[in-house]
Amino acid sequence: MWVIITRKSMKQNILTVPVAIVIAGVLIGGAVLYSNKGNTSAVAGTQNQIVKAEPVEINIRPVDSSDHIVGNPNAKAVLIEYSDTQCPFCKVFHQTLNRLVDEYGKDGKFAWVYRHFPLDALHKKARTEAEATECAAELGGNEKFWSYLDRLMEITPANNGLDPAELPKIAQYIGLDVTKFNACLSSGKYAQKIEDHVQNAITTCIVTGK
Repeated sequence: MWVIITRKSMKQNILTVPVAIVIAGVLIGGAVLYSNKGNTSAVAGTQNQIVKAEPVEINIRPVDSSDHIVGNPNAKAVLIEYSDTQCPFCKVFHQTLNRLVDEYGKDGKFAWVYRHFPLDALHKKARTEAEATECAAELGGNEKFWSYLDRLMEITPANNGLDPAELPKIAQYIGLDVTKFNACLSSGKYAQKIEDHVQNAITTCIVTGK
């Protein structure tokens, strides 16, 4: 799921917004567009059809210091993505967002916030991979979080195809201390953070799905 919001809208916790729902394969994603022009139209669609939907209220946790963000935090457009590292659609979408950051992030027009949404029923390895990205952030800060995530998305075949043995190799590839990385990952210290992201994503999905 991903959400695009304006800086003005980020100051609010409960918002009435236009909604676009995109279904790709077995993954259901939600996109919420906030417009300064006050556009209240909304559409919901699949690969084969588009139908009208009414604006809805959604709860999104405001962006804070615990989030991973690339681009200008004060950008007019900030996209909050809830993502699954084993989702093939998310893998493609990740490349798209990197291009948006390259094109608009340097000018301060766009920023990308990444949050975790492992779909356990489909991708049993995704939750551990999410924890691995948080360990990368602990050891190397926001820069290493993104480096780790980029590399993971680059090499994963998706759909549970990534060998868990690759996780410390990615850490080594981006210059992290592998021993410390392994200790962090085995500790499970970021399991609750991942779960908190999941619960917020579920709440948002349930509301937008009304």
